[in-house]
Amino acid sequence: MSGRELFCQPRRVRRAAALTLVFAGLLVTGAATGAFPDPGQGDRKPTGGAPRAAVGHEDVTRAAAEAMADGKSPMEAAERAVSRSGDRWAAVYSEGEYQEFEEALDGQYTGVGLWARRERSGRIEVTRVQAGSPAATAGIRKGDRLRSVDGSHVDGRPVTDVVSLLRGDATDARAGTTVTLGLERGTHEWTETLRRALLSTDSVTVRKLSGGITVIKVSAFTRGSGELVRDAVRQAPADAGIVLDLRGNSGGLVGEAVTAASAFLDGGLVATYDVDGVQRALHADPGGDTARPLVALVDGGTMSAAEMLTGALQDRGRAVVLGSRTFGKGSIQMPTRLPDGSVAELTVGHYRTPSGHTVDGRGITPDLEVGTEALERAETVLSGLGDPS
Repeated sequence: MSGRELFCQPRRVRRAAALTLVFAGLLVTGAATGAFPDPGQGDRKPTGGAPRAAVGHEDVTRAAAEAMADGKSPMEAAERAVSRSGDRWAAVYSEGEYQEFEEALDGQYTGVGLWARRERSGRIEVTRVQAGSPAATAGIRKGDRLRSVDGSHVDGRPVTDVVSLLRGDATDARAGTTVTLGLERGTHEWTETLRRALLSTDSVTVRKLSGGITVIKVSAFTRGSGELVRDAVRQAPADAGIVLDLRGNSGGLVGEAVTAASAFLDGGLVATYDVDGVQRALHADPGGDTARPLVALVDGGTMSAAEMLTGALQDRGRAVVLGSRTFGKGSIQMPTRLPDGSVAELTVGHYRTPSGHTVDGRGITPDLEVGTEALERAETVLSGLGDPS
């Protein structure tokens, strides 16, 4: 198991899935958090998967306001109201948690720039150090052993817990706060105190395989990622296929996923969705590359906006989908700012693929189920699809 400081479980694990698929909208603070326009009512923010909650936003807001008037915690009151909703993806976030999420949507995260994994022995090993990060400046290298974080020993702990310590989740740590790491390299043991920083992520990476095949890996749909996919398609060799790798993509901004779809489709339907029973649709821009052979790779970590994109490419016959069944999260949550600055979200609708298939709770079944050899199988499939010219 491995982990990175950005794409880890949030502070409250039960909220993890509710932080991944975001509709365009302006919160009270004016911070944009997504795509999926909702004309006339403001914009909406979707994530998880659940029936429509019996408890609405007005109920949660009222509970929070009454608690504040009584000198009690509005956030705790809102959490109690949400727990009664029957909505499995409903959640309440502190102001700091929501701010952190908004930073992630901008392709940023607060941390020290380490990737780590837990070995079978339980040891935590550094697998990558981000260039220019506090960890890199301190001389930490790939292969170093991480023994402790702020005095807490990490051997045997889940990587998500270790990442949470590095980020300072328990204290809403921001950029500029310090964290002390216990490290080991061979027989040398030492401690290093780092200052957390706001770091940028690479949500889209591109590489070439033999034969000119272009692999476009999208780890999340952060702002600007859709246009990066379009650029990668434009720059790919005209006589070779493309692999769109969406494995482990936990979602992100729906508008960016639609832009990515536009790279491969010549207009047309990407998805339909409902908000409070009102039906709407999302369409790709015209002019995408519809001729070049395309394979999409997915797995159980492919979620939300990534599932929406996969469903569009599969239903419209644009891509052969390889891998394993996707996560199955296609419901829509709307955020409401509470009196103390925290944010409550409740499910208000669901989206469907162009053929009308519901993703929520079901996921998307690939055309060909493959495991760890997915990339090799993708090359074989692309060779069978032939020359796009």
